[in-house]
This record gives sequence, C-alpha cells and structure tokens, in this order.
Amino acid sequence: MTGSHSELPSPADRRTTDADGHDCVDPLGVAVVTVSSSRGTATETDPSDPGGDAVENILAEASHVVTSRLTIPDDYVQIKTTVGECLERPDVDLVVTTGGTGVTVDDVTPDAVSELFDRELPGFGEAFRRLSWEEVGTRVVATRATAGIARDVPVFVLPGSVNAVELATAEIIAEEAPHLAGLATRHTVGEDDE
Repeated sequence: MTGSHSELPSPADRRTTDADGHDCVDPLGVAVVTVSSSRGTATETDPSDPGGDAVENILAEASHVVTSRLTIPDDYVQIKTTVGECLERPDVDLVVTTGGTGVTVDDVTPDAVSELFDRELPGFGEAFRRLSWEEVGTRVVATRATAGIARDVPVFVLPGSVNAVELATAEIIAEEAPHLAGLATRHTVGEDDE
C-alpha cells in the first residue's frame, strides 16, 4: 500500500463537532481500494484507475487525505484481506472500494467486505440506488453497493463505473463520512488519555 500522501494531524486534533453538535472526524484519512478483474496481481496506484482517481479527487476537494491507494484483482480472499489491513492502519478513518459490485460470478467485493462489518449501513445502498435511478433507471437493481462500520471505520463498497463513483462520493460519502467516523469512534474518546 502506498504511504501517506500528506501528513494528518493527530486523531485528537481531528475530532470535532458539526453545526448540530454531532461528533465528527475531519479531515479523514482515506484508503481507496480498486477491485478490477483485468488486473492479475496487486499493484500500487494504477495510472488507469479513473474510479479511484474520482474518489481521491472528490475527497481531497473536501479536505480529506488519501493515505493509502491500492489496485487488486477480483479475488474474495485478497479483497477481504486488503480491506482488513486498511482497517488496521492508524492513518485510515474511512475505506472506499470501487469495482466488483455487480451480479457476475467474479463480482465478490460486497460479499468479501461485508464479512468485516460490525454494523451495516443499509441507508447508503438505498440512497445510492435512489440517486442512480435518473441515470440508469431499472438497472439500479444490478448494483450491490453497500456500506457498513468495520472496526470503528466507515467502509463504502462502490461500483467501478466512474459516474457511479462520482455520484456516491460527491453526494453521500463526502457529506456523511466525517459524521459516521465521529459516531463510530465516539466510544474511544479519552482512551488515549488513560
């Protein structure tokens, strides 16, 4: 995995509240994992990764920091292992995967990643499919985009389509992830002080 693209302040310095007094973590350290059936082995950032680029660009515009970026093949064990390793990184507050959410036999990303979820976030998939309706109509039934909290980290599993990635990241993730990260880690506040 790639290292930090830029330094993040300490977790305590990034914990804040929004205008409504809700816990937030801002800026977020983000891991982006691209799953691609055309790749045979894991690689560092791939220059032909428009979905991963879209996630990184949109979240960077929202002042978040991509701390890890990886492209891996459609392999159940490798997907689960890679996302699990991202969850263990101290500089990762959010994981976003792209690719492998369809209905073909090699589309296993939602299955592999959801095994890591402590809590599912069904509202994400519902909102994403509602927003996608105007562009793809009834084809929304073919996406298995999902989200959940795994080891206190929000994880979003997106399709590989650039339009879908841009829609989900700009309209939902950039807006909600800081709040989700704050809520998911609220129980840890003060643990470092003990």
